[in-house]
Amino acid sequence: MNTTPASQPQIDATPRLTAAGEHALVLGGGGSTGNAWLIGVLAGLYDAGLDVTTADVTVGTSAGSTAAAQIAGASPPDLLAAILDAPPPPRPPSHAHDRRGAAVRPTLDHLERTRRIIASAEDPADLRRRMGAAAIERAAASDRSTQSRWRATVAARLPSQQWPQRTVLITAVDARTGEPVVFDRESGVDLADAVAASCSSGSAYTIGKAQYIDGGYRTNAENADLAAGYARVLVLSPFGGRTRTPPDWGLDLASQVAALRTGGSRVETVVPDSSAAHLFGARAMDGSLRPDAAQAGHEHGRAVAEHLTAFWR
Repeated sequence: MNTTPASQPQIDATPRLTAAGEHALVLGGGGSTGNAWLIGVLAGLYDAGLDVTTADVTVGTSAGSTAAAQIAGASPPDLLAAILDAPPPPRPPSHAHDRRGAAVRPTLDHLERTRRIIASAEDPADLRRRMGAAAIERAAASDRSTQSRWRATVAARLPSQQWPQRTVLITAVDARTGEPVVFDRESGVDLADAVAASCSSGSAYTIGKAQYIDGGYRTNAENADLAAGYARVLVLSPFGGRTRTPPDWGLDLASQVAALRTGGSRVETVVPDSSAAHLFGARAMDGSLRPDAAQAGHEHGRAVAEHLTAFWR
C-alpha cells in the first residue's frame, strides 16, 4: 500500500508504473567497461540507421542507469567519441603475485564479499536485506566525504543534470528494508542521485533519510521485468544475462525474457560476443579498458543492426 503523504514526493515509482507501450529499451549493469560497451552498441545501431534511444521507456540498472541518463542528454555517437577521446587513466603497477594487476583486486575482493552473502541468503528478499545491511555498515565505516565525491563523479558523467521528459526508470534497492525501488522524474530525486544510488554496489548511498544499494540486487543486472506490457523489448546485457544467484531463484535474464514473452512481448537480447569476454568480470572496473569495450560494442551494434531494425520497426 502506498502510504506516502500526497504533499511529499513518492520516491519509489513502482506503484505508479503503467507498463504499456510499443518500445522498451533495457540497459543492464556491467561496471565501467559495461557502460562503455552499452554506449558502443547504441552508437553502432545509430550509425547503421537505427536509433533505439527514443524508446517509450528506458530501464537502467547500475552501469546501465548511467547509460540511460547519458543517452537522454547526448547522442550515442557523441558519447562514444567522448569515451574514445578521453585520456587513458594511468595503469596501476602489477602485483608481484597477481598478473591481473591492482585494478582487479578491489573487484575481486567485492566479488568474494558478495559471494559469501549470496551463499548465506535464503531467497531474493533475504539477499537484498543482507546486501543492504552490509552496505550500510561499509558506508558507516567510510570517510564522510566519500558520498559527495561519488556523487560528483557520477554527475560529471551526465551530459544533463535534468530528468528527460520521456520515461526513464532507474533501479535501486532500499538498503534498510531490502525493498526494490524505481526512480523516475516524478520521484523528487535528482537524476545524479538516482544514478549514484543505482551504481552503489559496495556502500549504501544516502538520499534524504533513506539509503540505497545497487539496482542489480533488485532482480538481476537487467531488471527486464519493468518492461512488461511493452510490445517490443530490446535488452542490452554486458554481463551476458548471467546471474550469481541460485538457478532456482529464476533471476537470470533467460527467466526474465521468458516471463516477458509469456506476457505477450517480443524480446531481443544483445550480449557481448566471446571475443569481448575478457573486458568484463573481474576487469569490469578497469577504466583503461573502456575504449576497447566501446569499440567492441560499436562493432557488435553495427553487426546486429539489420536484424534489430526489422524487429524494432
